[in-house]
Amino acid sequence: LFGHVEPSLYPFSLGIRDSFMIAHSFHNNPRFGPAGTLHGATYTCDVEFLSKSLDPETNWVIDIGKASDMLSEVLKKYNLKNLDELFPKGVMTTTEFMAKQIHDDILKKL
Repeated sequence: LFGHVEPSLYPFSLGIRDSFMIAHSFHNNPRFGPAGTLHGATYTCDVEFLSKSLDPETNWVIDIGKASDMLSEVLKKYNLKNLDELFPKGVMTTTEFMAKQIHDDILKKL
């Protein structure tokens, strides 16, 4: 799920956090000012797994170790990389773009 979720539909959650460092540019687009050129960024990535109920055997939403490993594996493909080389020319790799990309990558692993 991406965006607003009605809390009463998913009352249980598990949150995890990791970080990664990237380089990228906004292809000299003047709307981004000095950030339009190549620069580095460090991101903190928070992921929240939601559930309507707890697993009846373990009383968890998801195994925290597996969730952490999943996020680490997803972030590994971006960490210490130049996003300009990973995505098609001209893609604006904004924070919002990366949030959606990471979300989509995690969904593929669930």
